Amino acid sequence: MRRKVLPRWPKASAPELVRHYTWLSTRNFGIDTGFYPLGSCTMKHNPRLNERIVQLPGMNDIHPLAPESHLQGLMAIYFEMQEMLAHCSGMDQVTLQPVAGAQGEFTAIRCIQEYHRSLGESERTEVIVPDSAHGTNPASATMCGCSVVEIPSGADGRLDLDALRSVVGENTCAMMVTNPSTLGVFEPDIAEASAIVHAAGGQMYYDGANFNAILGKTDPGLMGFDAVHYNLHKTFSQPHGGGGPGSGPIGVKEHLAPYLPKPVVKQEAAPSGSGIDGWTYTWEDPQHSIGKVQQWHGNAAAVVRAWAFYRRYGRDLEKMSEHAVLNANYLRHRILNPSPEQAEQIPAMPVDGAPAEVVKHEFTLSLSPVKEATGVTGKDVAKRLLDHGYMAPTLYFPQIVPECLMIEPTETESKEVLDDFAAAFLTVLGEDPDIVKSAPHTTPVGRVDEVWAARNLVLRHHSD
Repeated sequence: MRRKVLPRWPKASAPELVRHYTWLSTRNFGIDTGFYPLGSCTMKHNPRLNERIVQLPGMNDIHPLAPESHLQGLMAIYFEMQEMLAHCSGMDQVTLQPVAGAQGEFTAIRCIQEYHRSLGESERTEVIVPDSAHGTNPASATMCGCSVVEIPSGADGRLDLDALRSVVGENTCAMMVTNPSTLGVFEPDIAEASAIVHAAGGQMYYDGANFNAILGKTDPGLMGFDAVHYNLHKTFSQPHGGGGPGSGPIGVKEHLAPYLPKPVVKQEAAPSGSGIDGWTYTWEDPQHSIGKVQQWHGNAAAVVRAWAFYRRYGRDLEKMSEHAVLNANYLRHRILNPSPEQAEQIPAMPVDGAPAEVVKHEFTLSLSPVKEATGVTGKDVAKRLLDHGYMAPTLYFPQIVPECLMIEPTETESKEVLDDFAAAFLTVLGEDPDIVKSAPHTTPVGRVDEVWAARNLVLRHHSD
């Protein structure tokens, strides 16, 4: 079809276009421009070495339809990544195919479903989730055709074993748990919870969103989990500040391995004088595979970056988790314990989202006392932090904490950065409430009517 009206092409020179888009880029905020304490997202530094490796011709110029003989280098990396992820999580086999954490959840529940069906137990259609779970957990279970059974947390924010015992039974398919939980606290009774679910014939699924807190210290296998997903875009440094690309591989115990998506990489001894270090690699379909959950072989570049990160740090990844936990506890202490001079300026202080002497890699604060004293909400504080040059923490999640802010500093931030953020946070608490309620004031876009925007979608620009 021929256009009846000429398109409205911009009348601009090449230098003007370059300047325009360069100017737009300066208005972005990301991990490379400032502190990004977005809870449950692990916005850590992304090493540039990973980018150099993934751009090598042997990685960058291959095609997913190439024969195995042309993909041996990449397949060697895939095999090593499968083995490394299985080792650090206490699992037996790994697939790298899922490209997001939620897709990893979906894939794991599908494998568990097929396992139950192989035992003649198709009636197992209930998936148990705590009320502190990530929203993707019940969503993934529902997409698999399961019904979701939510159990309340105890008064301390941790798993309530009595509530769990009351819902397990012959219809239990699985339980989905994050440990540490979204409250940033470790579940001390997780082994007993696993025993309860297993005694009822169910399976245990580990949401790996918070794996950054325990890597090298313990693993899901020791806790009794049968399946786990890993967020390569969190724990293993794959960049995801722009919303992706992600990678959510899953690991499983041996009894679930036959149901993994196809294919996985297998290693075989190469004929003398050939192969990579004496090995050759092939694609292999698990015996009772659920099929493919993603085209090609997942997000290959994300896998290579994560592999480079893992190989670079090795056993020192344990220190990564130690520093992540140290930074979270230090920042929490700095915020909840202002100096006498600071305290004089603050009408009310936030409180812990969950009572705990020590948190893990992140922590939650309830701004309810602040709201009651001044009318300033958690949302207002989050917006005002933008004016101070910081990305807002995760807001109003988990929902069991009123006026919640979830803060995760990660291991890659310095003490100076944490001190400055704590000072800014306390400054906001002591500011004129009217200024805070109308924030942000210095960003390109001010306070947006989010309800109106959600109900009135504008998906394209109207030039007239």
